[in-house]
Amino acid sequence: MSGSARAEAARPNVLFIAVDDLNDWIGCMKGHPQAQTPNMDRLAQRGVLFTNAHCAAPVCLASRTALLCGRHPDQTGVFSNWGKTQGKPPAKDLQLPVHLAAAGYETLGAGKIYHSNGPRYFDDYFETEQRWSPFTQKQASYTDAELPSKGSEHPKHIITGGPGARDWVLPLNGLPSERNADGREGESFDWGSVEVPDDEMGDTRITDWAMQKLDTPHTKPLFLGVGYYRPHIPLFAPKQDFDALPPTKDIVLPETDANDLDDLGEVARQFALDPITAGTHELVVKHQQWREAVRAYLACVRFVDRQIGRLLTKLDASACADNTWIVLWSDHGWQLGDKQHWGKWTAWRQSTRMPLIIVPPRSQQAVRGKVCAEPVSLVDLYPTLIELCDLPTKEGLSGVSLAPLISNPDLKTDRAVVTTIDPGNHALSTRDWRLIRYHNGDEELYDIAHDPHEHRNLAKSEVRRDKLLEMRQRLEEALSRIIPEKP
Repeated sequence: MSGSARAEAARPNVLFIAVDDLNDWIGCMKGHPQAQTPNMDRLAQRGVLFTNAHCAAPVCLASRTALLCGRHPDQTGVFSNWGKTQGKPPAKDLQLPVHLAAAGYETLGAGKIYHSNGPRYFDDYFETEQRWSPFTQKQASYTDAELPSKGSEHPKHIITGGPGARDWVLPLNGLPSERNADGREGESFDWGSVEVPDDEMGDTRITDWAMQKLDTPHTKPLFLGVGYYRPHIPLFAPKQDFDALPPTKDIVLPETDANDLDDLGEVARQFALDPITAGTHELVVKHQQWREAVRAYLACVRFVDRQIGRLLTKLDASACADNTWIVLWSDHGWQLGDKQHWGKWTAWRQSTRMPLIIVPPRSQQAVRGKVCAEPVSLVDLYPTLIELCDLPTKEGLSGVSLAPLISNPDLKTDRAVVTTIDPGNHALSTRDWRLIRYHNGDEELYDIAHDPHEHRNLAKSEVRRDKLLEMRQRLEEALSRIIPEKP
C-alpha cells in the first residue's frame, strides 16, 4: 500500500447530520420544557454541544451555501432563496464534499444537505418525493375547481386514496393561504397529525438508505451526509409523535412580550410581520391555533429525533463505529410567534441560532458531555473538518477550526460571529451580547446574559452607550474581513 493510500485508510469517517429549521427546542438546550429529544440529548453526552452557534444567513439556501463552501453570503453573493439576492452557486471545486472526495473520501448524501442540486456534489445521492410531508407534490396540488377556496376562510383540497390508503382533506389546520393563494401547490403553512406508518415519511426513507450504506463495506474513508426535512413546514408528523406530547391545552407557548416590537425600527418590524418564510402571527392567533402549531413543531422534532436514534444505533453496530466523527447541525433556527414572527429570515437569536453537536470517534480519548458557550459559526465546519480529517488546506475559507474548542470547551476566545440578512443587514453575536444593524442605520443591542429572548433593545440606552460603541467597532472589524473591497 502506498503512503497516500495508507493516509486515506487512516482518515476518520464523518457522519454529517443536517436537520432543517431546528431551533433550540431540544432537551439538552432547554429551549422548550416539553421537547422530547432523547437521541439528540444522548448524542450531546458523547461529545460537545455548542449552545452559541449561529448561521451565516437565516434562510436555507444562503446558510447551506455558506456552510458547504466555507464562505459568507457577502463573499458568495448568495443571500436568500429568492430573486436577485439568490445569487449563483459557488464553483464546484469550492464545495466541502468535493474537497473530501479529492482527498480520497467516498462521499454519500441523502435528503436535504444542499438546498438543491445536492447529487452533483456527491459520489452517490438519495432523494425522495415525500420530503416535507407524506404527500407527493402532485397529490397536494389543488384542482381547478378547488383553487378558488385556497385563500378563503374555508380552503379545501381532497386527496383520494392517499398515504395510509385513505382519503385526506388539506390543509389539516383549515387555515387560508396567505402567501400563495393563487398557486396550485399545497399550502406549506399547515400542521397536524398524519396517521400513517413511519415509512410513508420521507425522513424515514432517508434514514433507511443511510443505514444500508453503513452496512455496506467501504474501501475508502466515508463522508455520509444525512439531511432531514423535519421540522420544516408543513408541520406534519406521525400520530404517535403527537400522542406522546401533552394535550393542546397544556402546551407551553414561547416566552413573548406584547410590546416587543415597540422599541424596534421600521425595517425590523417589517422582517417580523411579513409572511416571507411562513404565515403571519395574526393569522395563527385569529384562528386560535398557536398551541396547535407549537405542539406540531414539537411532534416534528420528536419524529426526526427518532430517525436520528435509528441512524445512530446502526452506526454503533457498524464497522464504522470506532472511527467516525459525528456532526449534527441545523441550517438556522425558527420562530413560533416570538416577536410576532413565524419562520426564519430575521436577525434575532431564535432565527440565527441552532443546535451544533460534534462527537469524536469512539476510539479516541476525548472530552465528552461538555457544553461550549463560545460564539461559533456554521462556516467554521469546513475548516474544522479539514483539521479533524487531516485534509489538504483550502484557501479563502471564512471560518476557523473548532478543534481547539472540541478539545477544551471552556476555552475563552473573545470571538464575535456575523449573520447576514440580505445585503446591508447584519447581526453580531458574542458570548453575552448581540448587535443588529440594518441597511437604514437602525440598531438593536441585546444583553443576552440577562435578556436571552431579546425583549429589551438597549441601543438607545445611555447606560449601555459604551457597549454599543464597542459592538459597533467589532462589527466593522468583522465585516472588513468578510466583505470584499471595492476596486
